[in-house]
Amino acid sequence: ALARTSVLTVACEQTEVLLFDPISSRHIKTLTEAHEDCVNNIRFLDNRLFATCSDDTTIALWDLRKLNSKVCSLHGHASWVKNIEYDTNTRLLVTSGFDGNVITWDTNRFTEDGCPHKKFFHTRYLMRMRLTPDCSKMLISTSSGYLLILHDLDLTQSLEVGSYRMLRARRTPLSSDGGTSASRSGLSPRNSLEVLTPEIPGERDRGNCITSLQLHPKGWATLIRCSSNMDDQEWTCVYEFQEGAPTRLLVSPRCSLRLTHYIEEANVGRGYIKELCFSPDGRLICSPYGYGVRLLAFDESCAELADCLPVQTSCLREIRSIYSHSDVVLTTKFSPTHCQLASGCLSGRVALYQPKF
Repeated sequence: ALARTSVLTVACEQTEVLLFDPISSRHIKTLTEAHEDCVNNIRFLDNRLFATCSDDTTIALWDLRKLNSKVCSLHGHASWVKNIEYDTNTRLLVTSGFDGNVITWDTNRFTEDGCPHKKFFHTRYLMRMRLTPDCSKMLISTSSGYLLILHDLDLTQSLEVGSYRMLRARRTPLSSDGGTSASRSGLSPRNSLEVLTPEIPGERDRGNCITSLQLHPKGWATLIRCSSNMDDQEWTCVYEFQEGAPTRLLVSPRCSLRLTHYIEEANVGRGYIKELCFSPDGRLICSPYGYGVRLLAFDESCAELADCLPVQTSCLREIRSIYSHSDVVLTTKFSPTHCQLASGCLSGRVALYQPKF
C-alpha cells in the first residue's frame, strides 16, 4: 500500500511488514512480528493510521508516528483475513476473510476489552470484497464465479444471507451485450443485492474463479482477474457500471454491469493470486504478467474510459511491458500522489518504477 505521505508498505509472507520511502527507495523500518502468520493486505485510513490483516485471523492498527507497537489488535474472524476497506461515511473499518464473513469495526470506540464489531454479511466461497469510492456499493467476488453487488449500502444494518433468494438460485450467465438473467432482490431499499455470473471471454462453457477485484477510482467500472476452474487460463476484464455511468444510456435495467474490455493473461504461477490495479486517474491498468508487469489502457491514447466506451466488447491495449523480476509477480500498486508504480514478486523482491511514455 502507498500512503499519501509517501510511505510504501509491503505485506510479507512470513509475519513481516516492510516500510520504504518510495522516492529514495530507502528502507525505513521492518515490523518483524506484525502478525503471527502471513500478512495479506494493508490499508491506510488516513495519512498516519493503517491497518494490516493476516492469516492469523486478526487485523492490526498501526500509527506511523509510533511503530514499535500496534495501536490495537482486532479479533472476530475465524479464518484467514484477506481484505480491508474503510467506509469514510460511517468511519467503519470493513474486513473480509475466507470464513465467508464481512465484519464491520467501530475503531473509534476501541477499549481494553476490544473493539465493537458485528458480522455484516456472510456468503460461501468469498474471495475479495471492495467498496466503491463513494462507499455506496459493496462488491464481493467468490471462488465459484459469482460477483455480488450490494447497492445503496448501509453498513449499520446486519444482513442475513438467507433473506436473499438469489444466493441459492441456479447460476445464470451475464452476456456481453448487456442481457442478463440476474436480478436484484432485498427486504428494503438499502442493501439490495445483485448476483451476477460475469461472462469471461473463452470461458462460456466453463466455470471460473474471481481472484482479484478492484474498483475504478471514479467508480465507473470494476476490474477483475479470474482463472478457469482447470487453472489453465487467466483473464483480466473490465465491467462498466451502467447505472449512473457517464455519457451512457443504461443498456439493461436489470443489470448494472457490462463487459467492455478484456485481455488474456500469461497464466504463469498457477494457483497464486495476482493483484492488479488502476492508476489514480483510472486511465491505466497495471497487471502482473509472468515475471513482469503490463500497463494496459482502454485505447492507444490512454483515454478516459468514459471517452472510449466500445459498442461491443473489445480488447485492452498493451501500452508497455516491464520484466524486472526473477520470479512470478503477484501484486502491483500505483502511488496515489506520484507518477510511480510498485510491484512485488513471489521471492519477496519489490520493484519501483517511474513510467515514461
